[in-house]
Amino acid sequence: MKDTAKTTSTALLIGLGGATGAALVGLPAAGLIGSSVAVACAATLGLRLTMPQRLRDVAFGIIGISLGAGVQADALAQVGSWSVSLFLLTLSLVATLLIGAALLRRGFGMDAETAFLASSPGTMSNAIAIALDGHGNVTTITILQVMRLLVLVAVVPPLASALDADTGGIAYPAAMNAAALILLLVATLCIGLPAARFKVPAACLLVGMILSAVAHVADLAHGPAPSWAIFAAFVVTGTAVGTRLTSISPRALLALGRPGAALIATNLAVSLAFASVAALVTGLSWGQIWIAYAPGGVEAMAAIGLALGYDPAFVAIHHFARIVVLVVLVPLLLRRNA
Repeated sequence: MKDTAKTTSTALLIGLGGATGAALVGLPAAGLIGSSVAVACAATLGLRLTMPQRLRDVAFGIIGISLGAGVQADALAQVGSWSVSLFLLTLSLVATLLIGAALLRRGFGMDAETAFLASSPGTMSNAIAIALDGHGNVTTITILQVMRLLVLVAVVPPLASALDADTGGIAYPAAMNAAALILLLVATLCIGLPAARFKVPAACLLVGMILSAVAHVADLAHGPAPSWAIFAAFVVTGTAVGTRLTSISPRALLALGRPGAALIATNLAVSLAFASVAALVTGLSWGQIWIAYAPGGVEAMAAIGLALGYDPAFVAIHHFARIVVLVVLVPLLLRRNA
C-alpha cells in the first residue's frame, strides 16, 4: 500500500510539473500534453510509476461532466445530420486498419494478427485483451498501441490549432458550484463503476457526460466543472497515459521505433484525409471533425476536444461510434486473415 502511494504520488508530481511547464509555454491542452509527455519520459528511464484505476475513473468522470455541460437541448436532433460524418468515419477506420496492417506486414514482416491488432486506431485495451487470448505478439501490439496514443496526445492539439482558424466555438457559462460537481461526480461513479465491470467502454466518462447533459438541459445544473478541477482531471488522465510505458524498456521502444513511426504517420494521414473530405461535404469545422476522427483513445480525444472548445456531443458520439465499429470490425478481419 505504501509503495503504491509512493509511486502514484511520484507520477502525479511529475505529471503536474510537466503540465505546468506546458501551460507556461502556452501549449493547447497543456494539462494533458505536458503530464503525458513528462511521465512517459520518466517511465522509459526506468522510474516506477503507477496510477490507480479509481483515480482515473474520477478524472474521467469530471471530464465527462464538463463535456455534458456543453450539450445543447437540441443535441439529439443534430445526430441525424451527423450521419454523413459518421459514415465517413467508418470508412476511415476500415482504411486505417487495412493500410496500417499492410504496412506492418509487407514493410516490417509482422504476422497478420499482430499487424491488425497493432493498427487498430483506438480501443487499445480491447486490442491487448484479444492479443492476450493468444492472437499476435502481445509485446509488439502493446508497444505500438502505447506509442500511437502518446504521440497523438502530444501532436493532435497543436496541429489542430495550427491548421484550423476556427478553433473552439462552445461558449460555457460560469463554472458550476462545488456542491453540484460533487453530486454529479458521486452519481457518475455510482453508475459508472458497475458499468465498467460489464465492459462498457469509458464508462465513467460516458455516464458523467449523460448525467451532466440531462442536468443541464433540465436546468438543474449550470456550467462546466471549475477550471481547477478540469486541469486536475487532465493531469491525472495524461499521467495515466504516460504510466503505460512503465513496463516497457527503452530497448524495446527503440526496436519498434521505425514501424511505430511509420504506423503513426499513416494513421494521421488517413484521418486527416477523411476529416478533410468530411469537412468539405458537411461544412462543419475541420478541426472539430479531425478531433472526432483522430485515431486515439476516447478519453484522451474527448479531453482534447473539451480543451479546444469543440462541440462535446459531436466529438464524443464519433469516438463512441469508433469503439462500436472497431469492436465488430477487428475480430472479423482477424477471422478472415487467420
